[in-house]
Amino acid sequence: MKRPGLDDAGAERPASVTEFTRRVKELLEAGIRPGWVRGEVSNLRAQASGHFYFSLKDAGAQLSAVMFRGDAARQTVKLRDGLQVVVYGEVSVYEARGQYQLIVRVVVDDGVGRLQREFEALKARLAAEGLFEAARKRPIPALPRTVGFITSPTGAAVQDFARIVMRRGWRGRIVVLPAKVQGEGAAAELAAMLQLAAELGIFDLLVIGRGGGSLEDLWAFNEEVLVRAVAACPLPVISAVGHEIDFTLCDFAADVRAETPSAAAELITSRFVDAAERAARAAETLAARTDAGLRDAAAALDHARSRLRLLTPSAQIEQGFLRLDDLANRLGAALRHTTQERRTRLGELRALLAQRSPARRVELESHRLLALWKRLQAASPASVLNRGFVIIKDAAGRPVTRRAAVAPGAAVKATFADGDVGLKAD
Repeated sequence: MKRPGLDDAGAERPASVTEFTRRVKELLEAGIRPGWVRGEVSNLRAQASGHFYFSLKDAGAQLSAVMFRGDAARQTVKLRDGLQVVVYGEVSVYEARGQYQLIVRVVVDDGVGRLQREFEALKARLAAEGLFEAARKRPIPALPRTVGFITSPTGAAVQDFARIVMRRGWRGRIVVLPAKVQGEGAAAELAAMLQLAAELGIFDLLVIGRGGGSLEDLWAFNEEVLVRAVAACPLPVISAVGHEIDFTLCDFAADVRAETPSAAAELITSRFVDAAERAARAAETLAARTDAGLRDAAAALDHARSRLRLLTPSAQIEQGFLRLDDLANRLGAALRHTTQERRTRLGELRALLAQRSPARRVELESHRLLALWKRLQAASPASVLNRGFVIIKDAAGRPVTRRAAVAPGAAVKATFADGDVGLKAD
């Protein structure tokens, strides 16, 4: 059996450029795992397709890199020449040029990259201790009466929180516990306020948070001292830090995470709003049913009064009078109707008798006989002669109906209406 890379004679066969490059590609891509690389962006080229080509360099070397359109659209860092970045990606070989390059998936600012790594490392360590487990989290009170908000008293988060609470008509009390929310010492102040709130014993619920900002601005909420204080607080805690896309370690340690301080205000007041709406609906239903019950009772009372009036002796007498009048009216109407029917029937019988009497029959027959007589008179010979016709008769007095029946020189007689005239045929 011939070994790969040997020719028919058993000698080592030289590899083609494509084969060699493919072996290099397989070795590099299989042997170097994806990872983070720090460097300075240079030779940046943005293609019309949305892909970015650039180099990463430091004092000793240079690395070609490419970031495709889909990955570029997800980045928050805007690439530019000279920018110090930390990128995450995997090595690849572009075989057409025999060039290796880094396929970049994530780009972060060099400072942000350091903080992100610290974030992930602390998150993994605290998670391993069980600080983020769901079993440790306490339920949020449905209708808290006093809520403590640990934040900067001058920040926009307090104003947004208070505006939403007032707009939703919440009846509880809010106490602002002032503390720094960024910069040196902020985490310690926030942790101290958590301890003070627990010692005061007047709060049903605590909210800790601030408005949005960069990762550096929110870093106090990622410091271990504050994260442990949130997890150890005996009161239920809502973490409301930054915007919806921002996550801090306090979010994982708190009992509930709200995307923003405004969302925390809506969460706290949601049960109250639901209860108020249910109470309003119940009040409306109670009022409607009370009105309906009063209307039904009034109608029943009116009906009873009417029934009582109908059952009194005077009402019975009045009803008897009405009944008597009604029967009298009905009797009179029935008599008038019967009389009218009898008159109509009598008229019909009279007409029928007139049609069938002998005098009428004689009159009809006389008219018919007169008509026949007139028809007979119209068809008589005298009537025909009176209309200008002539009857030709032969010597025997018989009517001649054909020319051929008269011989030439024969004597004939023409009868007119007023007499006869003798004629001789030609």
